[in-house]
Amino acid sequence: MKPVLEKDAEWLKKNPAVKIKIEGHCDERGSDEYNLALGDRRANSAKKYLANLGIDSNRISTISYGEEKPACKEANESCWSKNRRAEFVIVK
Repeated sequence: MKPVLEKDAEWLKKNPAVKIKIEGHCDERGSDEYNLALGDRRANSAKKYLANLGIDSNRISTISYGEEKPACKEANESCWSKNRRAEFVIVK
């Protein structure tokens, strides 16, 4: 994930007026509470990494969707790995 975040950081540096929201997602294994907390940690880890690369953290908001918005709905490791993600959304 680091190379992807580094590329995103370079783009954000070239577009200083843009603000983003990082959405944390998980697979369906675990309780709702656990997955919401895990999604929050995932989104905030990405935010922290971008901040360490020089992106102003005030430009980044986070939200956790836990298991609520799966990218894939099959019950196998390949699908679960697609659901464990942080997605970036441009908000401004």
